[in-house]
Amino acid sequence: SDRLEAALASTRQEVDAQAEAARLAAARREALEALVADLRARNTEAETARATLEGQVESAEAALSQAEKDRLAEAAAAAALRDKLAGSEDELSAMSLALEQARQRAEDTLTLLAAAEKAREQAATEAEGALSEADRRAALLAVANERLETEEAKSAESQRKVALLNRQMAALRGQLGELQGLLDDAQERDAAARVQIETLGSKLNAALARVASEQRERAKLEEAARRKAEEEAARLEAEKKTLEGYRSEFFGRMRALLAGREGVRIVGDRFVFSSEVLFETGKADLSGDGEAQIANVVAILRGVADEIPPDIDWILRIDGHTDDVPLARGADFADNWELSQARALSVVRYMIDDLGFPPDRLAAAGFGQYQPVAAGKSPEARAQNRRIELKLTER
Repeated sequence: SDRLEAALASTRQEVDAQAEAARLAAARREALEALVADLRARNTEAETARATLEGQVESAEAALSQAEKDRLAEAAAAAALRDKLAGSEDELSAMSLALEQARQRAEDTLTLLAAAEKAREQAATEAEGALSEADRRAALLAVANERLETEEAKSAESQRKVALLNRQMAALRGQLGELQGLLDDAQERDAAARVQIETLGSKLNAALARVASEQRERAKLEEAARRKAEEEAARLEAEKKTLEGYRSEFFGRMRALLAGREGVRIVGDRFVFSSEVLFETGKADLSGDGEAQIANVVAILRGVADEIPPDIDWILRIDGHTDDVPLARGADFADNWELSQARALSVVRYMIDDLGFPPDRLAAAGFGQYQPVAAGKSPEARAQNRRIELKLTER
């Protein structure tokens, strides 16, 4: 029987150690999962910001390309206008030369007309001379008149051509003014396009800089989260080791105190009190002997608790267990669930109300008949399963 109990105790200790390791692993996993979730959320925000910046970059690049195309088209139109303006200036120079020549011809004609008029006046003055001389002069006058009429006709034609050339020059000057206006407008649009291209280029550079900054910031956040996860894991491990030391001291003192007492034993990291030591059958009120047992535990725990660092979040867990025998009809409790919970709460209330133990360091739970430590339905097995367990652990 002693060997069996020792074997069971060893097995329970291993199971409890594995459960404690699993709980710590779960706590670390939860902490890491929380950090991963936070990282993912931040990564999602960074990706959203990056996508927004990339959209701005693409829009800026598209606008930049269109602005460059517009600027090239404007430059081509301006070049064509310059060529047309140069051709118009050549044509104007040619027309000015022709006009000058026409004016010169008109002046020559007017000179001839003046000479003819002078000859006609001389002929009239000498009309009183010899007849033969009069005839000669008459002939000369007729020739002069004929030449005068011819020159007058040429002069009229020249004047008509000069008027036409003047109208053409006025129209050409108007066209030149329009071309100059178009050229000035094209130059203004080209300057505006250059300004727009420079602005878009600046926006593009700023967007690229923001993308690079976001990427650097995300890398920093990921590195900080990784370090935080490592520090949290190290802290949990250190707290576990620290609490293990105080737990060992606590249990060492309790072993010395409870050595040889009936109904009380230490199994792994738990104190196990037989229900008969603390309660009457089917009841949940602590007996006098039960109160004394719990007071001894609290007295030792106070000495150990004062030495535990405040950053370790420890609790004393009180678990109530029953056997699998249903309660009799008319009992104080509906079933073993209620009985186990009521007994655990009775211990907790006694520790708080009578012994002044801090309530934030206590936890109570009832497990009914569903976590037995001994298999079978023998009186001995059922007696082992009726118990109150006290465990010093992390919250």
